[in-house]
Amino acid sequence: MAQGRIRQYDAKINAISRLIDSGIILLTFLALFDIFKAGWDVLYIWSLLFAILLFNFFAESQDAYRSWRGTALREEVSAVMFSWFTSVFILVMIDIFFIHSGSYLDSFVFLWFLLTPIELISWHAIVRTSLAILRARGVNTRNVAIVGETTLGKRLERAFNEMDWSGFRLVGYYDDRSQKRVETEPNLVVTNKNVGDFNQLIEDCKAGKVDTVYITLAMSAEHRIRHITELLADSTASVYLVPDLFTFNLLNSRWVDYQGITAISVYETPFAGIDSILKRLEDIILSSIILMIIAIPMLIIAAGVKFTSKGPVFFKQTRYGVDGEKIKVWKFRTMTVTEDGEKVTQAQKNDSRITPFGGFLRRTSLDELPQFFNSLGGSMSIVGPRPHAVAHNEQYRAQIQGYMLRHKVKPGITGLAQINGFRGETDTLDKMQGRVHYDLKYIQNWSLLLDLEIIFLTLFKGFVGKNAY
Repeated sequence: MAQGRIRQYDAKINAISRLIDSGIILLTFLALFDIFKAGWDVLYIWSLLFAILLFNFFAESQDAYRSWRGTALREEVSAVMFSWFTSVFILVMIDIFFIHSGSYLDSFVFLWFLLTPIELISWHAIVRTSLAILRARGVNTRNVAIVGETTLGKRLERAFNEMDWSGFRLVGYYDDRSQKRVETEPNLVVTNKNVGDFNQLIEDCKAGKVDTVYITLAMSAEHRIRHITELLADSTASVYLVPDLFTFNLLNSRWVDYQGITAISVYETPFAGIDSILKRLEDIILSSIILMIIAIPMLIIAAGVKFTSKGPVFFKQTRYGVDGEKIKVWKFRTMTVTEDGEKVTQAQKNDSRITPFGGFLRRTSLDELPQFFNSLGGSMSIVGPRPHAVAHNEQYRAQIQGYMLRHKVKPGITGLAQINGFRGETDTLDKMQGRVHYDLKYIQNWSLLLDLEIIFLTLFKGFVGKNAY
């Protein structure tokens, strides 16, 4: 059989959706411009052009145009809202700091900012509703079969059941294994029975009872998969291979295309390409602003450290940074010792090494304020997994599966683990496992919105904690 390349299924539909969204932004602007009889200004052309470009950029970054069958309406609405209002925010900031035109205060421009997202969301909702009505009436419905009564197959069935507007009508499972070998998983309820073996599948496909086949067998069943696909070539059914990627503990998985050859990442950093630039800009801008705000408090703290105990004001300890490279992390000194070797003893409750003033700094996390210099310099980020001493890294990487994956990103001053209670001493393996769980969850789900949410919640949850000594 001839070999071919793997292409995105809905690329043309996505391109049309982008074009329509851009048209809505343009037509809404022109309609309001005409209604308000606004005076002509070349700045309006640039605002309109940048609004369309920025919206398309952020919509793409939020996956707003991925297949409508693959996401809920609320997720699509959220992506559209974020993309539009982020674009508006950037336009307003550019005007405030550089252009000083005040055009965003014009009545029709302000109304354009407010009406456009309503029209965009309405358009997306109308498309979904119309398609759901057509599907309910039997227009373009597809009878689908799942090959392999596996855990993955049951997850796929659940997805189909949750998308009753998608037009998928599940015929059932086809599997030649005995029921004793069928996989089970809690909370996955199967509503469709095994309707036959692979020979029955071929007969049903030839008879037109099945339009689309999804193969969910384990990747180790390569020969069986090849055999089934060869048999299905004697029918007109569409065939999809669903790889069992849930076998792996995926970390920020994505697929890439190399001249038609598709590769799927198992472990990858979320900060690649544009996202790495956005993350760096976030750190530079926020660190600069925060350092200006805390400059005087830091001077007061420095004086307090200097006059309450002997030793340097700052303590620089070696930690692991991104990709496991060693970095020097800055802190205000809080102890009478400055351990930074192969053996580092974690601070404990009533630790005699902690100075009285240092104890206050540690309980309130004020000792970590110098790390904003790390963030500004690029060795750390404001939000990310907390860096551990090298000695602790070597200890826990051998005890916790996937521990070193937290170093796929820069270490942070605060993180998802810290706002969920995993701050301070990790005197048990369970505590460290909890911290690593949230660190990897952060990497899997990173977004600028998540960073801002963590920074905001740190103000209320991240500065103090019962485990901070």
